[in-house]
Amino acid sequence: MRCWTRSVLAAFAAALLFASIVSPAADAAAQDETPITGELVVGTKEAPPFAIKNDKGEWSGISIELWRKVADQIKLKYRLVDAGSMPALLDRLEKGDFDVAVAAITVTPEREQRIDFTLPYFEAGTGIAVRGDHIANWMPVIRSLASYGFVQAALAMLGLACLAGGLIWLFEHNTNEGFGGGMAHGLSSGVLWSTHTMTQRRVGGAAPTTLAGRIVAIVWMIVSVIAIAVFTAGLTSALTTKRLHGAVNSIADLEYVRVGVVQGVSTEDALSRRRIKFQSFASPAAAFNALRDGSIDAFVYDRPIMAWMIRHSGLAAELTDVTFEPQSYAIALRNDRTLRKELNVALLEAEQSDWWKDILFRYLGQRTN
Repeated sequence: MRCWTRSVLAAFAAALLFASIVSPAADAAAQDETPITGELVVGTKEAPPFAIKNDKGEWSGISIELWRKVADQIKLKYRLVDAGSMPALLDRLEKGDFDVAVAAITVTPEREQRIDFTLPYFEAGTGIAVRGDHIANWMPVIRSLASYGFVQAALAMLGLACLAGGLIWLFEHNTNEGFGGGMAHGLSSGVLWSTHTMTQRRVGGAAPTTLAGRIVAIVWMIVSVIAIAVFTAGLTSALTTKRLHGAVNSIADLEYVRVGVVQGVSTEDALSRRRIKFQSFASPAAAFNALRDGSIDAFVYDRPIMAWMIRHSGLAAELTDVTFEPQSYAIALRNDRTLRKELNVALLEAEQSDWWKDILFRYLGQRTN
């Protein structure tokens, strides 16, 4: 009898223990399954053409219209709130002031640790904007002439001239008075002769008379013509490129110019990883103003946003052909697996529709397949 009683009590205790373990998990699962019924607070910030705010406070843009599309599809109630900046938008989302964040929000590993993201809905890249008045801007040319590469090439040409002049002096100083008169006088006469030959200047003076000296002279004449042609062609090409296209024609050029970025965006991390110094600005408009005033030489930011601002604001700037650091835009939200899944399904459906193609064409002037 006692054994039977002990068995019943043990089974009852085990059931209570199992219920205490399973119940919180079930409650959490049930909480995740709870549908969204209240009004969502959706944070955003101006980032045309993805989030545009007019004078009346009304919002439009690619990201805003996409959010409205998916929110209507899954029947979400919401209100839009302007966060002012990207750091404020992400911080308030992480703190719980916002339930969702919609703008040109780039997915990064650092941000993924703080908040959650839906599937990406737009693939972009980082672009570089420079001043548009290159024809009136000689500073890139001046910087090119003072660059290490130009000095290195000039010293190489001078070194070749000294080598040829030294050989001429070596073979001629004992028999040719023009290269005699002591080592200093003879060497300087040899270098002067080789420089005249390299620049194809016909001046009076000593000329090689020995067989070895004349062989050196013939070889130097051929080499100097090729060397000066290569040097002139390379210099002309470089200066023309700098003159017409500015000082930035590759990512590596950013190391030698003054770079501006928008504070708190992923571009800061991208430039820091490449050890490129930069100056941060509060907004894209402030960075474009600095570019116009000459405070910076290049503005690095999301390429589609800069293209929109240049095209619609009449800014005296242009985009280079350089694009780096691919970016994916997504909707950011607090950790809520149920809402994320619903949004992902709605996003996929929207992106596969003709409606999405029309939105991209209306704002960006591009068609997708």
